Amino acid sequence: MFHQLTDQTVNGSCHGPTPVCNRSADGDALQLPTFSTAAKVRVIITFTLCAVSAVCNLVVLWAASNGGKRKSHVRILIMNLTVADLLVTFIVMPVDAVWNITVQWQAGDVACRLLMFMKLVAMYSCAFVTVVISLDRQSAILNPLGISEAKRKSKIMLTVAWTMSVILSLPQIFIFHNVTITVPENFTQCTTHGSFVQHWQETLYNMFTFVCLFLLPLVIMIFCYTRIFVEISSRMARSNLVSRDVHLRRSHNNIPKARMRTLKMSIVIVTSFIICWTPYYLLGLWYWLFPDKMEEMVSHSLTHMLFIFGLFNACLDPITYGLFTIHLHQGLKRCCRRSNTRTELENNTCLIHMSGLSSRRQTASGGHNIDKEEGNDKNRMKSGSRPIIPVSKI
Repeated sequence: MFHQLTDQTVNGSCHGPTPVCNRSADGDALQLPTFSTAAKVRVIITFTLCAVSAVCNLVVLWAASNGGKRKSHVRILIMNLTVADLLVTFIVMPVDAVWNITVQWQAGDVACRLLMFMKLVAMYSCAFVTVVISLDRQSAILNPLGISEAKRKSKIMLTVAWTMSVILSLPQIFIFHNVTITVPENFTQCTTHGSFVQHWQETLYNMFTFVCLFLLPLVIMIFCYTRIFVEISSRMARSNLVSRDVHLRRSHNNIPKARMRTLKMSIVIVTSFIICWTPYYLLGLWYWLFPDKMEEMVSHSLTHMLFIFGLFNACLDPITYGLFTIHLHQGLKRCCRRSNTRTELENNTCLIHMSGLSSRRQTASGGHNIDKEEGNDKNRMKSGSRPIIPVSKI
């Protein structure tokens, strides 16, 4: 909305570190964006998703990091995906919600550039780590004997994924900046307006981001899992021809059950990524190519809904990990067991302390009674009567 406002009706004479556009081209009053009802609903849902995603991803990160001394490379991949989801949770979601509340940008030019950079880093890291998981599963199924090198390869791929996420996000620092207009009133926004000489340059940059952020990862994921399904189908065909007497924890397609469980988990993670983000990216592609038609046919409410649906992917990843792995269950049981053990120790300490006090009281009272009995014995001896030996002394 602000892009159309500055491109179509506001004169382009902006200058300075915070450019100011003063004149309207046709003299008509401009209608600035407001905190609409759809935006309010978006803010409420975004904050809710932020809370749910933060709790789920932090629990998964804790369980995966405390699952034992030796961490498998699959667990390391899940931890990296969780960190990427936490970036989306703590950067993309709060910035989007607060920005919708304030309508205009009020955090300054430095924060504008830095947060737009971090926002794209979070988006790239989610996509690229998901691609690394797909490549790892392809290697595990197609080359099961190379499991010894899988951890080293996954570390290299993760390093490349995070490095590329930072490098591809660097242009955000230079193209985003604060733009301020004074007609009809002072209004500041964090935007790319004025960073491109021609409109086609901005469209080219957006298309490049679309290809790297969504289209290329999508093609790689489809290619990897197509090869996996072809390999599994061929193994099932061979296993039907050759009967085996001993399976030894093998599934019906001659693939270890643990590996099949990890494969199913990765398929669900990739599928949720594709389903959640495809509608929003297609809408963005439509806007970059045909902005006028999209403004006429698509309401802002639908845009809000599709973006929230994309953010929902950050909540699905930890849930998927919790359903398909036993490490999370073991971690939670270990935590509960520790708390129960601590409670039992505290109770036992209290019981020992109480029993010690009671024994001291009994000893003190017993000693007092003995003194009384000894006094009575002395009196009896003085009176000449035969002393009675108390049972306690016998």
